[in-house]
Amino acid sequence: MANATPGTPVRVRFCPSPTGNPHVGLIRTALFNWAYARHNKGTLVFRIEDTDAARDSEESYNQLLDSFHWLGFDWDEGPEVGGPHAPYRQSQRMDLYKDIADKLLAAGHAYHCYCTTEELDTRRDAARAAGRPSGYDGTCRTLTDEQKAAYEAEGRTSIVRFRMPDEPITFQDLVRGELTFTPENVPDYGIVRANGAPLYTLVNPVDDALMEITHVLRGEDLLSSTPRQIALYKALIELGIAKDIPAFGHLPYVMGEGNKKLSKRDPQANLNLYRERGFLPEGLLNYLALLGWSFSADQDLFSVPELIEKFDIADVNANPARFDLKKAEAINADHIRRLDVKDFITACEPWLKAPHANWAPEDFDEAAWQAIAPHAQTRLTVLSDITANVDFLFRKEPVEDEASWTKAMKGDPVALLTTARATLDAADWAAGPEPLKEAVLAAGEEHGLKLGKAQAPVRVAVTGRTVGLPLFESLEILGKECTLQRIDAALAKLAG
Repeated sequence: MANATPGTPVRVRFCPSPTGNPHVGLIRTALFNWAYARHNKGTLVFRIEDTDAARDSEESYNQLLDSFHWLGFDWDEGPEVGGPHAPYRQSQRMDLYKDIADKLLAAGHAYHCYCTTEELDTRRDAARAAGRPSGYDGTCRTLTDEQKAAYEAEGRTSIVRFRMPDEPITFQDLVRGELTFTPENVPDYGIVRANGAPLYTLVNPVDDALMEITHVLRGEDLLSSTPRQIALYKALIELGIAKDIPAFGHLPYVMGEGNKKLSKRDPQANLNLYRERGFLPEGLLNYLALLGWSFSADQDLFSVPELIEKFDIADVNANPARFDLKKAEAINADHIRRLDVKDFITACEPWLKAPHANWAPEDFDEAAWQAIAPHAQTRLTVLSDITANVDFLFRKEPVEDEASWTKAMKGDPVALLTTARATLDAADWAAGPEPLKEAVLAAGEEHGLKLGKAQAPVRVAVTGRTVGLPLFESLEILGKECTLQRIDAALAKLAG
């Protein structure tokens, strides 16, 4: 079988349909194509498959573009950048598909099929009952002109079917090795609807041929269509429309809960949710790259440039990859810690403003934020966590969390807080967080408590929460006056 000529510059494509929200499995496919193109100094063609007017939407199209920009993907040909094979939206290429369908019909590679849906269903049911393959049985393959005219006189419409060869089709999958499909398992298939609209089975390989795509890297769910496309490529080569058959690589499924393929309906499949939670693009791409590929046996954390330098489709594993949210979060946290502090401060800005901020804009203290940021950077999993971690600095009162209050105020909190207030009042606040730690430690010792137990009521009194940023650095930034006022307020609440 003819394949992409060795030594030919790599040309890959990514061609999503603009339907619904971007799916992380789709983004993983885009990432592998992008990384492969960049690794090989090749060309990435971004193409939009928008021939399904009932499902496609301009909103989804714009969302795709916005998501790709956020992730840092760039493309060499496609929307916004143009290219020699424009247009790159299939809805704008309909005349081209009609012309090629007509050429396939004229050359005998395709034929009109007049079978009704009811007839097809009846024959499929009979084939299944007899234990035979239930694909199209070729009834209309050899119709005479008289038979066609008779069907048309009955008022029947026809679709266009591609005529599959009668011998097996074998190809070398870049991920799965050599694969063979026998004729009985790959029957003739439709390429044009009865209303004249071209089907995916025609437009996708035709565009790949005309855009001279050398490598098709796509999901495992499309593997069964590959022998059909290879047969169509051979016909297009014969007609002088295509030059070569591209190399195919089918990427493993991304699995969700219960060993099921991650679907668009799964909450964790929606790319927008990760963006809204404050995943870094670098962190998310790092994790998605691990769904079927590995950087090395002992390294899971890497930058996008390192991914591009290392990526090879030959290293992709054929086994299904499980989406693990906890691992995704852990990798994102590592990328947050890798940021320069100035970049971290900038990245957090959206979550320090409305609608995320739970404090008045005029109460935001830039100096306090700059001071607390290095401590916050080591504690975040996602950027949206910053709001709850620093709100105690900008609210007139700490957030009210009765669960945290009840958990922390055990034993004799009044006695402990009274002592802690006195030791903190006497501490040297100008000397940094260490004297504040010693003050709370001393208060705890007076009541027979270790530091961990002693600081819990202080933390809740001052920040409103049982967990958060380093306490004594937080007290230093908040300041002595405000810290003592909040301890007084907690004592008043306990007395009440």
